[in-house]
Amino acid sequence: MSVAVQSGSATFGILCAVGAAAAFSLSDMLIKLMSGGYALHEIVFVRAVVALALTLGVIMPLEGGFANIRTSRPFSHLFRGLCVVVANTAFFTGLAVIPLADATAVFFVAPLLITGLSVIILRESVGLRRWMAVLVGLAGVIIVVRPGSAAFSPVILLPLLAACAYAGLQIMTRSMGLSEKASTLALYIQLTFLVTSAAVGLAVGDGRYAGHDSGALEFLLRAWEWPTARDWLVLFTIGCFSATGGYLISQAYRGNDAGLVAPFEYVSLVLAVVWGFTIWGEWPDGATWAGITLIIASGVYVALRESALGRSPSAKRVATRR
Repeated sequence: MSVAVQSGSATFGILCAVGAAAAFSLSDMLIKLMSGGYALHEIVFVRAVVALALTLGVIMPLEGGFANIRTSRPFSHLFRGLCVVVANTAFFTGLAVIPLADATAVFFVAPLLITGLSVIILRESVGLRRWMAVLVGLAGVIIVVRPGSAAFSPVILLPLLAACAYAGLQIMTRSMGLSEKASTLALYIQLTFLVTSAAVGLAVGDGRYAGHDSGALEFLLRAWEWPTARDWLVLFTIGCFSATGGYLISQAYRGNDAGLVAPFEYVSLVLAVVWGFTIWGEWPDGATWAGITLIIASGVYVALRESALGRSPSAKRVATRR
């Protein structure tokens, strides 16, 4: 009986991870589609309103009710929120002008950065094999980015900045331990998105700084536009995917070893290639495929190694990806 329960739990965790990866990937794809007509801060504001409503109306009641709004660590939540705002802004700004698969591949260096930062900040022990995996993953990023080559664009560094900010977010969450519910963590992330996107909208939303040749800058500084009925539906869908993906990934990690769950997050990288090809006609070249392979292999190895060493599954990695 216990074996059946464990198997069911593992299957549930894997399904949650795959579902979260699909939700996040669909959200990324829709935001890239919307990047030509709306400002990033407008998209994030609508997404945060929808995700916050779902968190308060659906997710939080599932985890014990509105008592979870209370927290003893408000400044920790603020720092986490600012980290994920930087990660979102950098990733989606880059996404406006570079292939979806390339941006997603570079962003997935984040788990390797988390491993490195855990030594510096949390004083965790990391062995030689995991350090080698980190170096292999970083080599994969260099292959994708190709600094110094004719194919290099500085904008490709934005997903790398996003990965660094996301790593800081996860290190902060790891230091908070298991003291907060997944719904509490999700709530304060969405509140931070709401406040910061509203503030940016008030500062630049009239379009006074728009008119740049750079698609990335224009996505940041474009004036707010009232969405059409179809686009309202798309924006609402983005918010639903964001909230659903965040909750599913929290459920996957809370009940299973990271080594079991983490490899299935790379489904979003596969989907990024699919969306890029079917919608924008983008197909990674040989060098990019080599880099993607190194990043995935090193990330999966680190996850499996941490699981073998008995790292606890985590409310550490919850409702915060993007």
